[in-house]
Amino acid sequence: MDLNKKEFQIEIAGKPLTITVSKLAEQANAAVIAQYGDTTVLATTVMGAKDKENIDYLPLVVDYEERFYAAGKIIGSRFIRREGRPSEDAVLSGRLIDRTIRPLFNHSIRRDIQVVLTVLSYDEQNDPDFVALFAASTALMISDIPWNGPVSGIKMAKMKSGELILNPENEQIIEKEKIVFEAFIGGTENKINMIELSGYEAQENEVVESFATAHSEIKKMTEFQKEIVKEIGKPKAEVKLKEINPELKKKAAEFINGKLEPAVYTKHKTEQHKKIEELKTTLKEYLVESGAEDVLWIENFFEEEIDAIIHKNILEKELRPDGRKLDEVRSLHAQIGLFKRLHGSSLFIRGGTQALVVTTLAAPGAEQLVETMEASSKRRFMLHYNFPPYSTGEIGRMGAPGRREIGHGALAEKAIKAVLPSQEEFPYTIRVVSEILASNGSSSMATTCASSLSLMDAGVPLKKHVAGIAMGIITDQQPTPLSSGQATDPAFFVAGNRQPKHKVLTDIQGPEDHYGDMDCKVAGTDSGINAIQMDVKINGITSEILKEVLIQAKKARLEILDVMNSVISKPKEKVSEYAPVVAVFEINPEQIGEVIGPGGKIINGIIKDTGVFSIDIEQNGKIFIAGSDSEKVGKASSFIQSLTKEFKIGDIVEGEVVRILEFGAIVDIGGGKDGMIHVSELKNGFVKKVEDVVKIGDFVRAKVIKTDNGKLGLSIKALSIPEEEESNRG
Repeated sequence: MDLNKKEFQIEIAGKPLTITVSKLAEQANAAVIAQYGDTTVLATTVMGAKDKENIDYLPLVVDYEERFYAAGKIIGSRFIRREGRPSEDAVLSGRLIDRTIRPLFNHSIRRDIQVVLTVLSYDEQNDPDFVALFAASTALMISDIPWNGPVSGIKMAKMKSGELILNPENEQIIEKEKIVFEAFIGGTENKINMIELSGYEAQENEVVESFATAHSEIKKMTEFQKEIVKEIGKPKAEVKLKEINPELKKKAAEFINGKLEPAVYTKHKTEQHKKIEELKTTLKEYLVESGAEDVLWIENFFEEEIDAIIHKNILEKELRPDGRKLDEVRSLHAQIGLFKRLHGSSLFIRGGTQALVVTTLAAPGAEQLVETMEASSKRRFMLHYNFPPYSTGEIGRMGAPGRREIGHGALAEKAIKAVLPSQEEFPYTIRVVSEILASNGSSSMATTCASSLSLMDAGVPLKKHVAGIAMGIITDQQPTPLSSGQATDPAFFVAGNRQPKHKVLTDIQGPEDHYGDMDCKVAGTDSGINAIQMDVKINGITSEILKEVLIQAKKARLEILDVMNSVISKPKEKVSEYAPVVAVFEINPEQIGEVIGPGGKIINGIIKDTGVFSIDIEQNGKIFIAGSDSEKVGKASSFIQSLTKEFKIGDIVEGEVVRILEFGAIVDIGGGKDGMIHVSELKNGFVKKVEDVVKIGDFVRAKVIKTDNGKLGLSIKALSIPEEEESNRG
């Protein structure tokens, strides 16, 4: 069978990236297979044939599908050996691609569009996200789906040596202590439109300079996609948008003139929302009385009008909805130790956003086992983010976290991870849970601040406090057009063939986030950046604007850190009395079996007898014991140490005589071990019967004089022999 295969290849970061287009998945609007190293991703994209009715959003879905076979694995429970709900890593990969391609769609489209990325092969070295994003963009470009790409993305690692590695292989970045930051950036030919960064105290200048260097590879990839389109691209489909009756629109504009702006510029979110909804209702009633039958378009009309008001007032007057200066942070409040029995807790409030964060400490055995296509590992630090509907004054579903919750939690976790102590320094499993009580702008950054406070309250020895802030931008750049080919043309932005004007906003709240053109969250310490996450609604920003954003974010971050340090500036010296006590020590790995015993008999017996919570043993012989108090943990530790003690000649032992033999006595020296005192070693001089010297139940002290494959020979007599004489005797 002729699959009509066409292959295209380009070198990126020193390795070939291959695109294959054929009849495979031919019923999709377009399908592309991309390969980098031996990592291979299939991208398909499909658009519905008809517009969806009664919706006011772009119905775009991006699905990132891990396949365990891609890494040669069979993973799952004993009874379910197939892929189920996407892993958190897969969700984050899907969001990364979604956030890069979404700004280049016209958001007035009402047809279903789905992009599915299926990882077919993973070589354990090359990042599937890079391959998947390139494949998604290429599939959209060659399809008939209206889209204003292309986009591409690239992974990078800035090393402490100063080297910048593009698309690093996993083995190059395995030693995290050698890395300043890792990042993935996405963008168009001229702009950056998506950022994910994690690191430790990266400097603003080095971040911007690294991104500018990496962007040259993005530009090369977008030009490559254009060449593919020239050869095999389909003409874009005509998608007609429902038009609003111009007379009705004019009537609506006249009715709300002078009424909408005062409603928008109401400081309190709840009151603002109430006023806008009341105005919508009265407008609908007015239009219906005027003979209008269809008023569903009013929602979109209001969105456009509010968007225009906010853009105009900020660009022309630097007037924000709540009256703040462009670089002003809202009022701050921080508090710790809210509940006695919790191991650590905090409340952080910034304006109308409230994050209650709780830290729980547990034994190392409470680590989360993570099995994904890319890796099997354990997580000793977990940060979970909950966004209940009441936080925005709404009624909604409660249940498993969605993409948004997973993404926000992952961002805060990245920011905090960099300052956590090692397991050797602090042998606990740590779980942090953020409950968003109220939300009006960047609850993920409030979570970051509250998490840092809560961890210090719990006695976790953080290196430093971490704070975060959400930055925004307002430009006079026009929205993405319906037809393709204009979004990356500078002449498209505004009349006069000039770059768009912009204003950078610090600490964006609800309306500025919803109607603004960028959401850039920046978290770090007083010395540098630990995490960045950026999305845009326009086609991107330049490196110069990004630098301006990061510098303004630093000013806000330092202001927030001052407030946090005024509440608690260093971790508490002790963990909570309600937290478990954990002891750590090591034994010879060959002795693990002696501690566990047949069928776990010995280790379970120790847990039962001492009352500790758990005893966890790693393959390297490291033992973690957790209990409610030091006495119980100490008792279990002593038992195991005595059980595994390796005796040497000259050691002094004590124990009870438990058995009398014709030629000696057996002494229980603890830890399940015993030794024998030969009749000739009971005392100086001749001994006729063992019972003449010791009896069962006697407590004796003796010296080890022989070790033979774990069997100990003891001597009471040797205790009274001078060392020099004993040495000569040996």
